[in-house]
Amino acid sequence: MTDWIQHFRTAACGLAVAHVWRGHGSALFVELGALTSTTRRNGFPGQPEGEIGLMIEWSWRIEEGRSIACGSWSDENLWSPTFALLLGRTVQDLSMFGHLPEVVLSVTGDLRLASFMTAGGDPAWALFDRRGPRPVAVGCRSGVVCVEPYDCKE
Repeated sequence: MTDWIQHFRTAACGLAVAHVWRGHGSALFVELGALTSTTRRNGFPGQPEGEIGLMIEWSWRIEEGRSIACGSWSDENLWSPTFALLLGRTVQDLSMFGHLPEVVLSVTGDLRLASFMTAGGDPAWALFDRRGPRPVAVGCRSGVVCVEPYDCKE
């Protein structure tokens, strides 16, 4: 079985944070590396996609130094300026923590983005590798990091 976290760590380290955007509710998307434009099904432009992407559906926080700059439960007025702090920063590490795998993206300037699920079920994050002819996505199901559509084997 592929060590997917090492795969994404190797792919992400050294790439720049090229785009950060908010999805529905508090969903957060971070796009790394060269951007590619997208088109929605309705024909309108979509959000650009990076070579590597991180999505955290909800329950996330951005740490700056030894404090939390903002999180998914912070005042939404803090989100955009804090997202802007990530732009152009270089990825230093991508790692997991916790018994149920949560993801941490560490970038230059002592900034970290961490998933931090606070509801029942699985941590709600996904990593996307859009390089090459066969893009791959991984997430966490039943406490295991697995390839979507969830070929989860320990």
